[in-house]
Amino acid sequence: MKAGGPERTAGPGGPGGRDRAGRAPRRARGQDAARFALMALPVAFFAVFFAYPVAAIVSRGLHGDGGWQLGRIWDVATRSDIRHVLWFTTWQALASTALTLLVALPGAYVFARFDFRGKQVLRAVVTVPFVLPTVVVGTAFLALVGRGGLLDELWGVRLDTTVWAILLAHVFFNYAVVVRTVGGLWSQLDPRQEEAARMLGASRLAAWRRVTLPALGPAVAAAALMVFLFTFTSFGVVQILGGPTFSTLEVEIYRQTSEIFDLTTAAVLTIVQFVAVGAILAVHAATVRRRETALRLVAPDTTARRPRGAGQWALLGGVLVSIAVLLVLPLAVLVQRSFDAPGLGYYRALADDDGGVFLVAPIEAVGNSLEYALAATAIAVLIGGLAAAALTRRAGRLMRGFDALLMLPLGVSAVTVGFGFLIALDEPPLDLRASWILVPLAQALVGVPFVVRTMLPVLRAVDGRLREAAAVLGASPWRVWREVDLPMVRRALLIAAGFAFAVSLGEFGATVFIARPDNPTLPVAVARLLGRAGDLNYGQAMALSTILMVVCAVALLLLERVRTDRTGEF
Repeated sequence: MKAGGPERTAGPGGPGGRDRAGRAPRRARGQDAARFALMALPVAFFAVFFAYPVAAIVSRGLHGDGGWQLGRIWDVATRSDIRHVLWFTTWQALASTALTLLVALPGAYVFARFDFRGKQVLRAVVTVPFVLPTVVVGTAFLALVGRGGLLDELWGVRLDTTVWAILLAHVFFNYAVVVRTVGGLWSQLDPRQEEAARMLGASRLAAWRRVTLPALGPAVAAAALMVFLFTFTSFGVVQILGGPTFSTLEVEIYRQTSEIFDLTTAAVLTIVQFVAVGAILAVHAATVRRRETALRLVAPDTTARRPRGAGQWALLGGVLVSIAVLLVLPLAVLVQRSFDAPGLGYYRALADDDGGVFLVAPIEAVGNSLEYALAATAIAVLIGGLAAAALTRRAGRLMRGFDALLMLPLGVSAVTVGFGFLIALDEPPLDLRASWILVPLAQALVGVPFVVRTMLPVLRAVDGRLREAAAVLGASPWRVWREVDLPMVRRALLIAAGFAFAVSLGEFGATVFIARPDNPTLPVAVARLLGRAGDLNYGQAMALSTILMVVCAVALLLLERVRTDRTGEF
């Protein structure tokens, strides 16, 4: 038996040669076929429910009786009011990004390097603003800095309709992006490298600047790009806090489509936003690849320790104070305003159907949102899970392009997608305007990127030799996934589903167009109540916002109980 072993692997002419030269290529071809099969459903989903509606809007705006009228692009882009919108969109995004990094980087260090009581709960608390709908973020800051808000009552200071309210709300919303993206990597950097530099004579600042900062660079760049992306496409925050004075591209697209009905201008702004977002995502993808491949990381539980010395305790205290003032205080004021009426009056009013704002009682928006979010979560987990499995092995420009495609819904106008649903999905076999599934489909588009970004790092961490061993033993690609990958990524799958549920629950930009008056979602209900005068409508908006905030907070606390430190970027 031993003597026969070498013969079976001796050369290309014997049985061993056919085994190596034949089976290996067949296995590789089988893996490629499996990967393309996994990509088929996500590509079809994005083609039908993302690319097609966006293309329909652009076509409707730029295609006339005489064919394509591309000269309209220049005409719109050179208008003074549009140039002002473009300038303000870019300026406020840059300012918001810089301010968020300034405030959140100390928090990223504290969460990465310090071990203290209540850290897990606090981590969930700082993430709550990120999954809240932007309309609720705007509502919270309206209760804090708006007319009749806390600052107005105490000192007569109002910041609504000023750029400062917008910038502070963007810091509130994006604080968790920096803490999770930068802090997640920081917690896995080996502190002994910096200690070694100090033993060689470098000062604390020099050691951090020469050792830690270069390692953190890609993570900081990735976080900055994501914050810039979210603020560049800001909608609910600017619409509520900016008033008629300030308008971003997203707000202007909404105004042009729903108020002025100028589809040409909306189409041009959509193209501008699409190009800008594509460039941002391309740079972001490059920074993520660099972060994944350039570092040797250690287990996070080996790097965190209790603060030592007055300086570290002061830093921890300062971060806790900043979290309390910037993140907790707006939410606390929101809750307090919802209880202003005696006897839970605003909450009781949610059960009354006055026939003014909705065709149903506002409280029904809670049930509608939960049902829609559950359906959207199922769709997002299916599409995102297949996409993450296809992307597990890095390969070529095609897969990088596929990865970028999955991220586009985070940056491309949700307003455009929602309005595109109305004008594109209106003929058989895709006449879905009267179908309840339309809202979950729009929400799932936003949930899929979170599923992919959460599951992909965990899937790539699975030892490939386990998959190869299962394949050699005759397991099909589906069985390999079910018996090798799934047991190892089950926890990440729960995290992904939780994030998809939270962001689906708060989706506003597309839903505001397609949610029917008799089936409003929570964010749509809040926006419509804020759009009507009167203390009762304002109080009900605060009450609904509080309910949504509590649901999101509970979901995130549950996620923190099952979270591992390797479950993705978010």
